[in-house]
Amino acid sequence: MHPGERLPCRRTALAGALAAGALALAACGSNDGGGPRTASGSAAASPTASASEAAHNDADVRFMQRMIPHHRQAVEMSEPAGSRASDQEVKSLAAAISKEQTAEIATMRGWLRSWGEPEAAATGSGDPGSPSAEHSPHGMDHGQVGRDESDMDGMVSDQDMTALKDAEGAAFDRKFTELMIGHHEGAIQMARTERKLGRDTGAKQLADSVVRSQSAQVAQLKALRDRLSPR
Repeated sequence: MHPGERLPCRRTALAGALAAGALALAACGSNDGGGPRTASGSAAASPTASASEAAHNDADVRFMQRMIPHHRQAVEMSEPAGSRASDQEVKSLAAAISKEQTAEIATMRGWLRSWGEPEAAATGSGDPGSPSAEHSPHGMDHGQVGRDESDMDGMVSDQDMTALKDAEGAAFDRKFTELMIGHHEGAIQMARTERKLGRDTGAKQLADSVVRSQSAQVAQLKALRDRLSPR
């Protein structure tokens, strides 16, 4: 076949490619949402409202709102150990708890902000029959939390917090281990509820981490308590 006979076919293919490109550009230009675009000019993907709402549920929010003040109290309990504890293992464990839970507080606060949810729920909120109906979410004022309610999630009373901060040496070591065991066990229960009822993947992964880490620390605290108990 003569080379000149192929030329119309090539021209036809080129015209088709140009036409397809023009249609693609027209489709991009007709984006009626005026949505965000990438550097190349194409519309960037953005989650719909329904997809965003489905990313988390009320159980995720309650978990964060209750766990943040719970973690803060653990940090508050751990801070005096550096100067008041006498046992080196108590000092090291308290420092590890403070570091770990401070980081988790920052993570949870960031998630709540990104969800447009408040950091603290109003006292007494919660629908009847909901996982948190038997607990009023806490703020930082531990005195507002009823004693029976505090016992259910391991929150330490003002009286016990004062006793811990006033203790020194071996007395501090024993008080710290006793109080932190109950505190951790409450957090583990809260995290297990989140694993069961939560929806957000990150929140449930954090709950997994709380269960693993604090269960190991409870075992260490119990061994410490036994070692530190008077013979």
